[in-house]
Amino acid sequence: MEYPLLDLKATGERIRKLRIERHIRVEDISSYMGFESPQAVYKWQRGDSLPTVDNLYALSRLFRIPIDNILVPIREEDASLPLHILELSA
Repeated sequence: MEYPLLDLKATGERIRKLRIERHIRVEDISSYMGFESPQAVYKWQRGDSLPTVDNLYALSRLFRIPIDNILVPIREEDASLPLHILELSA
């Protein structure tokens, strides 16, 4: 099994979609995270960068979903495997 990688662009699009579905503004996320500006949130949405683990956790709480529902793997078969299977293959 290959090492699982994240699709930055697709993950960013998922963050944007989740935000819009929940009627949350970028500024609301920025304020919730304690950021001085919304630039980090825009970078996540564009797929330029990923949120840190702490910020992923905060997003999952804000969106009321598991972190796994925010992240998008590059390979679809990785998305269907339970995490403990992926961890065993590392």
